[in-house]
Amino acid sequence: MSFQPSDIRKVGETELLITWDGGERQLFSLRKLRFFCPCASCVDEITGKRLLTESRIPPDIRMLDSKIVGRYAIQFRWSDGHTTGIYAFDFLHELAPQASPEPH
Repeated sequence: MSFQPSDIRKVGETELLITWDGGERQLFSLRKLRFFCPCASCVDEITGKRLLTESRIPPDIRMLDSKIVGRYAIQFRWSDGHTTGIYAFDFLHELAPQASPEPH
């Protein structure tokens, strides 16, 4: 199944809300999204081992900007200077349970 967002918006400085075409809504922690970046500098392309550790992500990490890539993904510009991760919509939908914010 291919997921398409109908709305993507920041919620405060620490969360991202995606509403999917079917009406399902998923809330993401921006810090966790940064941790799960799928790019080659964050994940070894051959082994799939995560190279980025949570301890290397600033506690106050912020999403400075985002842009849609084609019809399949979103790319973020992070306050730590990282910009190379492309998050496919299907990947985000699957990732949501792991990247949801901690209960307030």
